[in-house]
Parts: sequence; structure tokens; C-alpha cells
Amino acid sequence: MQEDLIAEVGIDDEQRLWLRPSKVSFDCVYRAAMEVHWDDEQKRLFSPKPREWTYLQWFDQIITAAADEYGVRLKLTPSTLWRNVPDELKTSIQDSSA
Repeated sequence: MQEDLIAEVGIDDEQRLWLRPSKVSFDCVYRAAMEVHWDDEQKRLFSPKPREWTYLQWFDQIITAAADEYGVRLKLTPSTLWRNVPDELKTSIQDSSA
């Protein structure tokens, strides 16, 4: 399985979780029917605004969609930038990805 580093993780103005991979584009990730989408302009994967699921569950869903549809393992690094992500959520995401 190919690996790509996660350059940024954030929550946008519409309360959607997003993550920007370092290299790989995921233009057709929607085909996985996992409610994960690709923003070609921003070059990032994003989820819908959470309804029943938490942001942590959506983070895992985005990671799973990239792996299942593209064979790419997305990995957090110490240099991953965090945008508009509460510290508690950041810690939860980092802990679940370790």
C-alpha cells in the first residue's frame, strides 16, 4: 500500500472536517459511497457536517476511503498543520492514529 503524509487537518466554515494530503489527489473518492469527497480547488478530502457521527469517526472514514478506493495510507506527522481543530479533538485524532 502506498503512503502519503497528511499536510493539514481542519474544520471549515461549514463545519466539515477536511484533510489535505501531501501528494496524492483523490478525484474519484466519491465512488466509494462513503460520503467522503474531494475538493479539487483546495486539494483536500472532506466529510459532511457531522450528524450522528463525531469528527473522529469522520476522520477514520476519510482514512478508510483513501485506503479502500486508492490503496493509499494517509498518515499524520509531527509537522501536520491543524486549522480550527479544538485541542481535545486533535489529541483524540492523534491518539487514534498512533
